[in-house]
Amino acid sequence: MRSGVFEVDGAGLYYEVRGTGPALLMISGAGGDAGYYDGVAEILSDAFMVISYDRRGNSRSSGRSPAPMEPAVQAADARALIDGLAGGRALVFGNSGGAIIGLTLAALHPEVMAGLIAHEPPAANVLPDGDPGRGFFAELAALYEQGGAPAAGRRFAETTRGEGTYRWPADLWKRFLGNQDHLFGTEWPGFAGFRPDEAALKSVPFPVVLGAGAEDRGTYYARPSIEIARWIGVPWVEFPGIHMEFLRDPDRFAAAVRVLATQMHSRDGHVPELCSVRTEQLRDQHPPQPHSIGLPRPTSVPAQELMHVR
Repeated sequence: MRSGVFEVDGAGLYYEVRGTGPALLMISGAGGDAGYYDGVAEILSDAFMVISYDRRGNSRSSGRSPAPMEPAVQAADARALIDGLAGGRALVFGNSGGAIIGLTLAALHPEVMAGLIAHEPPAANVLPDGDPGRGFFAELAALYEQGGAPAAGRRFAETTRGEGTYRWPADLWKRFLGNQDHLFGTEWPGFAGFRPDEAALKSVPFPVVLGAGAEDRGTYYARPSIEIARWIGVPWVEFPGIHMEFLRDPDRFAAAVRVLATQMHSRDGHVPELCSVRTEQLRDQHPPQPHSIGLPRPTSVPAQELMHVR
């Protein structure tokens, strides 16, 4: 692994590069830290040049500002990294807020992308009117105003399935705690206001896959992936595990990413449609327990069973 700091407009982005081969840029969500992907990046480095980084203002990167920041700023950072570290073209994986940034990157800078895997973008604005998930961002913004980062952070963790069932690396956890004010004070408004550019995403010249974890069915941060896939007419895939399965079980999660990234890098660049389901089978207005919405329990590498959402 080699690391460094890449200078962009108004910030220095700490980055790590592992392996050689097709470039795969991995964009993290809340906390914006490259360390989320250490395990997965190491595993995939036998086939890809995996680039991970601390997003602007987070952890070992500079550029922190109290002013609200739009996803377009972070998409421009990602584009600069692809230009500077990957020769101008890369596959992109994004989780959570990183998936929102990936969708923004695809809409604004499609020329630098070879494919996009968007895992659980919490784009609450695409949920149906009246859906309780649409109030999540406002709830946490109010908690942050009243009780600061600790109050908002506790509530955030309570709403994320699986948190507390595994240990974070100590250094990553320490950096995350130092990023909470930046998350809730600077990044939160941009994530809260995000709505995907449907027309731009329908016209991109590369494969796009939306997905969510099998144990996250029905959550406010998993269901938007189904809606976005339906809107833009792309495949949807069920990944193994929880929102941050790449921390809990990096081997399992890397196996799923490997399948999709390899398909995207194949000669024709198409992601095969292996089975088809109706959107109504996947959408649920009320969060159920995992594996309770009438679909088969996923296999150990469920990303091999792509579902095209209509």
